[in-house]
Amino acid sequence: MAKEQRVLVIDDEKINLKIIGDMLNDDVHIMMAKSGEQGIRKAIEYQPDLILLDVVMPEMDGFETMSRLRHNVHTSSIPVIFITALNDASHEEKALLMGASDYIQKPLHTNIVQARVRLHLELVKQRKLLEQLANIDPLTALANRRKYQDVIAHEWQKAIYNQDCISLLVIDIDNFKQYNDCYGHATGDTVLKQVAAVLANQVADKGLVARYGGEEFVIVLPSSSQQASVEIARYCMQDVESLNLLYNHEEFNGKVTVSVGGATKKPKDHCDIDEFFNMADEMLSLAKKSGKNKVLWKVAGDINLVTK
Repeated sequence: MAKEQRVLVIDDEKINLKIIGDMLNDDVHIMMAKSGEQGIRKAIEYQPDLILLDVVMPEMDGFETMSRLRHNVHTSSIPVIFITALNDASHEEKALLMGASDYIQKPLHTNIVQARVRLHLELVKQRKLLEQLANIDPLTALANRRKYQDVIAHEWQKAIYNQDCISLLVIDIDNFKQYNDCYGHATGDTVLKQVAAVLANQVADKGLVARYGGEEFVIVLPSSSQQASVEIARYCMQDVESLNLLYNHEEFNGKVTVSVGGATKKPKDHCDIDEFFNMADEMLSLAKKSGKNKVLWKVAGDINLVTK
């Protein structure tokens, strides 16, 4: 077990919380809750890697707590181990049918608890690694299109709920086909990596940068105004040009640059994510057609903003 992994223990008895905490405290970060309600709140807020849940508790028992955890989008995938003094096989069956990962009966034996917790935390680690690999573009190490689609869907709903705005940038490397023709795909891949690094550095923790496909990238900026998002787009464009990646083609001579199409919107329930993407993509097409190496933006009221 790794100390950075977090385990939430939900039990109404203080002595049980202390016993389990002492068993696991040297290996993981322990969080404790004295009721189902408190446990659900902590699970949502802190996103533990594993939950140990007592069955018999007043007001809300372990089964009801488990049901609410499973029906909440923020906690539905967190593995749960039931811990109980009940020895009725029907209770164990019920727990497993509800989606519990394991079922430990009291009295607790330190070695058994540690071994089972260690097993499930290792499974969590492997699952997270597989999810990470499935969401990463292998060439650029950015998020891939699948991850982008998950994030934009989540942030879109969040913006609707909070009545907040969201911005989207669609970025394309100018004349990339010609660059590949000149220098080959291996050199082109190096350019993709360098551009990806520039975009990731510029956005940092403000949003998500993903490779959408080929030489096209997308940036999702939650809670970002048009003005702030355009500023990021301009810096991205300028930093790519500052890489000073020169090329000499029979049709084009110059540096590697990017064009950016962007859109900012405060979405409502009837708004469509695909239409939002099309707004930014349309701006990108116009930016490419009107000379490249520029930013074109669409905001509410179909106002176009061009930035060099």
